[in-house]
Amino acid sequence: MKFLRNFLDQQEKHFVKGGKFEPYYPVYEAIDTFLFTSGKVTQRDSHVRDALDLKRMMMTVVVALLPAVYMALYNTGLQANLALAKLGLAGVEGWRGSILSALGVGLNPASICDNIIHGTLYFLPAYIVTIAVGGFWEAIFATVRKHEINEGFLVTSLLFPLILPPNMPFWQMALGISFGVVIGKEIFGGVGMNILNPALTGRAFLFFAYPAQISGDAVWVAVDGFSRATPLAQFADPTMTIGVSWYDAFMGLIPGSMGETSALACLIGAFVLVVSGIGSWRIMLSVLVGMVALSSLLNVIGSESNPMFQMTPAWHFVLGGFAFGAIFMATDPVSAAMTESGKFVYGLLIGCLVVLVRVINPAFPEGMMLAILFGNAFAPIIDKIFIKRNIKRRLLRNA
Repeated sequence: MKFLRNFLDQQEKHFVKGGKFEPYYPVYEAIDTFLFTSGKVTQRDSHVRDALDLKRMMMTVVVALLPAVYMALYNTGLQANLALAKLGLAGVEGWRGSILSALGVGLNPASICDNIIHGTLYFLPAYIVTIAVGGFWEAIFATVRKHEINEGFLVTSLLFPLILPPNMPFWQMALGISFGVVIGKEIFGGVGMNILNPALTGRAFLFFAYPAQISGDAVWVAVDGFSRATPLAQFADPTMTIGVSWYDAFMGLIPGSMGETSALACLIGAFVLVVSGIGSWRIMLSVLVGMVALSSLLNVIGSESNPMFQMTPAWHFVLGGFAFGAIFMATDPVSAAMTESGKFVYGLLIGCLVVLVRVINPAFPEGMMLAILFGNAFAPIIDKIFIKRNIKRRLLRNA
């Protein structure tokens, strides 16, 4: 590591002001600070109140996402191996099959190792495409603006493949992350300036541009020729019975987007975010309260023609992207409400909207993505109302 440190120090002169590679200083700075702690320190008293900077904040979010990443690897492989067994297929076609054969890996659904390795062949390429394409756009905009490359993209690049189905074409993933980074963040000014969650913005683009691959009306299993209705779609169809148990849905042993299926993994991540003070418990709690309140009311009202009215809050919590969205997406500190009281209103809005979309419009049983983006759009208005209210109260108090 000392050799690498000396090498980077020797190259710095080429990237600082006056150097021949001065325009590319953000790229050099990103590599240097990613590998090593910054050597620049303040010479006088600073105003730092704790040890939490942006880099540590982003890395804490990455740590909180690790349980969801593990389930993405395990469950994607599990569902693929189960589908292969039902279809009576003994192997996988294409480059994935060649790699599995070269590694001597079987396709036994009962083997944790087989499932994880098989699932890795779907998640890892998706992550590489996301971080390569998204990182390219981040570097381009940072170079043009002469800003440093922010660590925030490390989280976006990990979130994006987790909310995608495993069989999504790579070129569509590249288009989605490009839209999310460029249109969802950079045109607003970059990190800290965007009003919409970049990962969800990219997913929304894919949803409207390529609905056949991401509409959610058919189960997402990484095996050609295997399809059936999703658990949410099964709830919406009165002629079908639910094919999974609540326990399996809670654990994440059901088909779906790679990292969204396990409510348990999301709860572990929520614990990390809340204890570290990075994720807002107010938003998480209010999203849950909004969902429970409205879904319980609809359970009481009932409907003879729409079975989604009878879907209980417990099922709403474990199916689709509710848990993942409430914990990792709705709490995005940039696009969420910032005032303490406004966070409750913001969360309640999202919790109610997701139920409205799922129940009132059973043709599209998933609604967390649209609910969060809608909440993002209203977050500045919510904050402005509470800020003006606080100003008025203080003026009256000090009149």
